[in-house]
Amino acid sequence: MGNDFLDLDGTAQAELVRSGQLRPVELVAAAIDRIERLDPVLGALTAERFERALDEAARPTGAGPFAGVPFLLKDAVQHSAGDRYQHGMTYLREHPWVSAADTGLTRRYRAAGLVLLGRTKVPELTMSPTTEPLGHGPARNPWDLTRSAGGSSGGSAAAVAAGMVACAHGNDMGGSIRIPASCCGLVGLKPSRGRTTLAPFASYWGPLTHEHVLTRTVRDSAAMLDATAGPAPGDLYAAPAPSRPWTAEVGADPGRLRIGLLETRPSGGPLAPECLTAVHETARLLESLGHRVRTLDPIAFADPAGAAAMGVVIAASVAREVAAWERRIGIPMHDLEPGTAAAVAQGAATSAADLLDALDTLARWSRRIVLASSAVDVVLSPTIPWLPPPLGTMSGDRPLAETAPRWTAMAETAVLGNISGQPAISLPLHRTETGLPIGIQLAAPYAREDLLFRLSSQLEEAAPWPRTANVPMS
Repeated sequence: MGNDFLDLDGTAQAELVRSGQLRPVELVAAAIDRIERLDPVLGALTAERFERALDEAARPTGAGPFAGVPFLLKDAVQHSAGDRYQHGMTYLREHPWVSAADTGLTRRYRAAGLVLLGRTKVPELTMSPTTEPLGHGPARNPWDLTRSAGGSSGGSAAAVAAGMVACAHGNDMGGSIRIPASCCGLVGLKPSRGRTTLAPFASYWGPLTHEHVLTRTVRDSAAMLDATAGPAPGDLYAAPAPSRPWTAEVGADPGRLRIGLLETRPSGGPLAPECLTAVHETARLLESLGHRVRTLDPIAFADPAGAAAMGVVIAASVAREVAAWERRIGIPMHDLEPGTAAAVAQGAATSAADLLDALDTLARWSRRIVLASSAVDVVLSPTIPWLPPPLGTMSGDRPLAETAPRWTAMAETAVLGNISGQPAISLPLHRTETGLPIGIQLAAPYAREDLLFRLSSQLEEAAPWPRTANVPMS
């Protein structure tokens, strides 16, 4: 059989295990071997737990839908018992911290049968749409090693695109699943707000944080959501349960949908020519499949006051996170990257009243977004406004005055779903002439992941994409 099974999606790998054609330990050992060969080039991982993973695979304890399938956990928000946690920080590289317990979602990954091989690289405190933490080095794009894998789930995206694992955890506070999915040619769903639990935490970046995975196929994204969705006891809010499993929506007829097209960023800023061409080609493909496409006014989605309020919420959240780590470790945090340092300073100066005002402003922006998209079933746009940027152009050592506008522009379309809580998915429907991926985003009404899975699987069948990159080794 060789190791070709590593290029299969997680659903197919799990079937090989269930049918007895492949033992979990063989699958995990092959994934470890590929990681050891490719990660020195890509820099996707920040910590490994290979010996423990092999031991767990040799003694499987359950029969979940992904039993025996290798998996990687993003090194942010979610903890895994007995494993190093660093969150992209030089501080936690120099002052090691080992998590005492699994978080709620990690427990669900284990219950699904996934075998955790390690943790993937993130920017410092997930602050950037590119994964280039100064303390840990960049995660490189498997399609072009000189370019960013996106952020903040860039390590997970690089690992999945390179075929190290079939799927990996991500979280999305401002596009952090969908931006890396676009950069690395993957499927990246940000579910509805409250669809997956943040237990034992109440929030990370206020109402902005959403948890899911990066995958190569639509069916894996649906199956992973089936395995992990739902509130934990005591969650403050939860998305309504689906009427049937999301895997049942894959391949189902989406009907004739009204598609709203965004041809510029909400601010009115332009798209890179390749991205504009890609979204127009997708619109034509949708029309050929029987859907109706019309252009939307992007300005209707814009809200400068809301964008400023989002900055307040992020700054307060980052300042709280830094203060919490200083209490745990007992040593002041120094040498933060410029963007993180600025957020901490702003957050420390934010009063409780200011934070509540900002949350109210975000709620008003959320309602504007929902109203602007209410005339259509799905909103179509590029996931990011340009191609995966060259490494170094937005890294943490660049002046903040230079990087901050680029960060904002890169996330401008993706962030709408974090504000509104609506589900949105990035699909790798296009490539440049040189093979760089271009992600296309589809956004649906709240709690309508079913609609996204139907439409996404229809597009996947009509315009299949490459599953894994041939990583250059020099």
